[in-house]
Amino acid sequence: MAIEESENGREDMSIDGQKHGNVAVPDEFNVNYLKLYYAKLFPYADMFKWMSYGNDGKHPACDKYYIGRREFSFTLENDIYIRYQSFNNVVQFENSVKEKCPFKIDIGPVYSVDPAKKNAYAQSGDNVFTPVERELIFDIDISDYDDVRYCCSGADVCLKCWPLMTIAIKVIDTALRDDFGFKHVLWVYSGRRGVHCWVCDGKARRLTNEQRAAIAEYFRVYKGNENSSKKVSLTGPALHPFLVRSYSEVLERFFETRLLFSQNIFSTEDRYEKILEMIPDSSATSDLRGKWQTKRGSKEDINVVRWEQLKNTLQSGKYKPQGLRRCVEEIVFSFTYPRLDMEVSRHMNHLLKAPFCVHPKTGRVCVPIDPNNCDEFDPTAVPTLSQLFEELNMGGTRAYDDDEWDRTSLGQSISFFRSSFLQPLLKSCKEEMESSYNAKLQQSKSSLSW
Repeated sequence: MAIEESENGREDMSIDGQKHGNVAVPDEFNVNYLKLYYAKLFPYADMFKWMSYGNDGKHPACDKYYIGRREFSFTLENDIYIRYQSFNNVVQFENSVKEKCPFKIDIGPVYSVDPAKKNAYAQSGDNVFTPVERELIFDIDISDYDDVRYCCSGADVCLKCWPLMTIAIKVIDTALRDDFGFKHVLWVYSGRRGVHCWVCDGKARRLTNEQRAAIAEYFRVYKGNENSSKKVSLTGPALHPFLVRSYSEVLERFFETRLLFSQNIFSTEDRYEKILEMIPDSSATSDLRGKWQTKRGSKEDINVVRWEQLKNTLQSGKYKPQGLRRCVEEIVFSFTYPRLDMEVSRHMNHLLKAPFCVHPKTGRVCVPIDPNNCDEFDPTAVPTLSQLFEELNMGGTRAYDDDEWDRTSLGQSISFFRSSFLQPLLKSCKEEMESSYNAKLQQSKSSLSW
């Protein structure tokens, strides 16, 4: 399948775009490229195995109707939405994607009945259409950090502010595994400005909305709004052990060795005034303001000098207000702590973009991120549709279309998805299924023996 690349080339994506309907689409994202991607590279089998959670096998405990109750949503050209789709097998799923060529694929919950037939159930008068299972999900966007980053704003992201996403992954992933005992956690680049997290353990998928809300609340520290000068409030005589660990192992070092410099947090008056507003003592802020408005020659970085002065002032014991010492930690948390979209995590029925989709604004593939090596992840190096198209063309044609991704830059991401996430997950699903089945057999034998 040969397709000619646009004459503007890949490098002009932020300047010149193509028009599809009423939406300006960058050269990186081209409907013909997308068709080629769905024809040759999208990992249908892996995605379907994941969504089946072992129920596609021959074990007597398999629920053969399980996958058919999962909602898939397609966003087509011109923002046409098709919700409540379901597929009974991977062939149906693949054929539908290739036929409709969705600009985005979202995954919803597993419902009590086939979501494609929800209207028929609604007309019956019985309220049987309800979500019964869904991964615990988290959505973190860099645009929610606009008040603490000065290099970019909105959906724009660069290598100076992206480490905020890296820190979010480290903090949340550690807590999910160490504090809640989850094992099967998948992190995915959103394709443009953030990260998504899928917690796929059986106990996570079966959480109620109330339990999901409780877990989301566990992570909630950032409680301010755009009108609040103080967006983080660390109350109580002592910090929660989770927050202590996050601060000492991740946040403090990142703030002092990276963020101070990359964002020049204290370099100008308007920037340091935002920090002074977080300090609930006018005497302390007056002293600091006086020092910072007096220009003194120093070979040290101005951000480091002013941060040390702030810490020394607040921790000196000179000022009376209770909690002033805690203010240093609150400032670090305000700038670095993960900012979650709480509603996404609280409710079972939220849609979330599927991994390996392509973002229509950047043309980049939504690839998994290894949380153990997330410092090395570079969003600007994620493969784009046009790049993958070039790599396929360079490789020539093959007699068989299987695993064409292994000769593109997408190959490493799919291999990681399989080996580090999917295979351990399916092994766990099989063990859980076997254990549950044996327990039921034993229960049945015990009841018969009476």
